[in-house]
Amino acid sequence: MEERHTQRLRGLLARPACLVAPGVADALAARLVARAGFEAVYMTGFGTSLTRLGMPDVGLLTATEMIDNASRIVDASQLPVVADADTGYGNPINTRRTIRDYEKAGVAGVHIEDQAWPKRCGHLAGKRVIPTAEMVAKIKAACDARRDPDFVIITRTDAIAVEGLDAALERGERYREAGADVLFIEAPVGREQVERVARHFKGVPLLYNMAASGKTPDLPADELGRLGFRIAIYPNWVILAAIPAMQNLLAELKRTGSIAHLRDQVATFKQFTDIAGLPEVQQLEERYGVPDDQRASL
Repeated sequence: MEERHTQRLRGLLARPACLVAPGVADALAARLVARAGFEAVYMTGFGTSLTRLGMPDVGLLTATEMIDNASRIVDASQLPVVADADTGYGNPINTRRTIRDYEKAGVAGVHIEDQAWPKRCGHLAGKRVIPTAEMVAKIKAACDARRDPDFVIITRTDAIAVEGLDAALERGERYREAGADVLFIEAPVGREQVERVARHFKGVPLLYNMAASGKTPDLPADELGRLGFRIAIYPNWVILAAIPAMQNLLAELKRTGSIAHLRDQVATFKQFTDIAGLPEVQQLEERYGVPDDQRASL
């Protein structure tokens, strides 16, 4: 029997190393991550908000939109997907449905956070957190809701920015007791806080958010693994790399009115169609006897 994505993710998190999960916001980037040989992929909430709405991560996306995006990323990557599930989109009852819908979408795990709604990116100011007991109830509901016992529940606290590191560590302890599989202490500032988190939760699987804000240090995966972090997410780096390339192409097109001199700077049409999965479609056309004049050939 083929290993389920949830089982695969559990196995990866059990290793004495840090799993690298690049962040993506759409099926195209998910395909690229898979082609690059990574073992897992992360669906970024901010990236999803930007690519679907053209707006920031300030609680504007619905659960339906996020879950729909996650299902497309699962299909495109065929990798274990860890998805941003924001606050669970309500109280413990809402959280139960959120977990079950993400499970049905095929993701291997999610993280839910203790922010008050409307939430915002963990590296923006103006965050608020709900009472610890309220979050504990959500975690219990999330754990009870999963039908697959291997589905990974990651709990995130944003308390460092609101209540301080000591409070965040205390919340982490309560969340672990409530059933969290992995702890996500969001936005530690500087190496000293990172190391304190690692020492405090020695032996507990931890997630490291390699955000682009610069608040949390950029540490290599092997070092994170030695500290005890079992997964590192890189939420928007793929998008950040793409933005200058798109801006440069558009600026040149606007300036010259031509793309002739840009062809050696972009993917070829063959590369474009290969990434899209055209060769697989062509194999299926051959298998099912699609007439030659109806086949998608180059």
